[in-house]
Amino acid sequence: MEKLKEALTYDDVLLTPQYSDIESRKEIYIGNSLGDSPKIKLDLPIISSPMDTVTGPKMAIAMATAGGLGIIHRYNSIEEQCKIVKDAWENFEVIGAAVGVTGDYLKRASRLAHTGARVLCVDVAHGHHKLMERAIKSIKDLLNNSVHIMAGNVATLQAFNDLADWGADSIRCNIGGGSICSTRIQTGHGMPGLQTLFDCAKTDRSTRIIADGGIRTSGDIVKAFAAGADFVMLGSMLAGTDESPGEKIVTLKGARKKYRGMASKEAQLDWRGKFSSNEGVSTLIPYKGPVEEILKDLTNGITSGLSYSGARTILELQAKAKFVRQTRASLVESSTHILGK
Repeated sequence: MEKLKEALTYDDVLLTPQYSDIESRKEIYIGNSLGDSPKIKLDLPIISSPMDTVTGPKMAIAMATAGGLGIIHRYNSIEEQCKIVKDAWENFEVIGAAVGVTGDYLKRASRLAHTGARVLCVDVAHGHHKLMERAIKSIKDLLNNSVHIMAGNVATLQAFNDLADWGADSIRCNIGGGSICSTRIQTGHGMPGLQTLFDCAKTDRSTRIIADGGIRTSGDIVKAFAAGADFVMLGSMLAGTDESPGEKIVTLKGARKKYRGMASKEAQLDWRGKFSSNEGVSTLIPYKGPVEEILKDLTNGITSGLSYSGARTILELQAKAKFVRQTRASLVESSTHILGK
């Protein structure tokens, strides 16, 4: 057996503060280009996950309003998904929608594109797969370069390069790191989220890197960018808000909303009447209020993070960033540890 590789996650590292000549955080721009064909630029480098408890019509509009992007989930009929895209498109032109890799995916992709979706997210748990190759190439053949194709998820450089060569314009990187994902427990497969970014950032392809899973704080987002990500995709951090699908549920512990993994037994039974694997959980999380406030806090944290490295853009952060390992004692020291006393 070859020597085992050491793999790092967000809690294993810190960024070293550096000299900065930034006098005002207004000098910092955290936006980024999602792709050149078609040209899509986001002022907020955050994408909401295509989950049925995260991104519906309200979340898609809220994300676009903030300068980010919402990917409308695919766990509904083609007509229902197209209606959501149409309703959101009357306010904003950059709307994303998810498709699968089997069944009606090609018809769904065509209908969504003609309804106004400029980003199609080919959405499967294990993206380094023959069906993904067929789906990307089929959608490219059908729609040419009229839409941006986002694909994933992957965990290795080889997988990233393959999806890029198949035609993906951006790729979601991470397998098994989501807060409600149990893939690593159920299958024994996965890769720590930050390590996936370190590895995929070695690519010589121009395809954009999307960090997806395992992100819990704005500090994690800054680390993701420093490691090579161009964008982050968030699920749990945006769930439980006014804009996430589902009603508030009043409990003895206060108002709550449902949040579930799309590979959970409950989600699979709801959208296809059966389940084949159980790689996620379903739970209730505290109600958080408007997502606008969360996005503002994240924007402030990201901007502040770039300033600590003396960087005015994500690209500059990636060029200047210096990581150090932190011990478990350091991780404790890094937290607001007075709260644990």
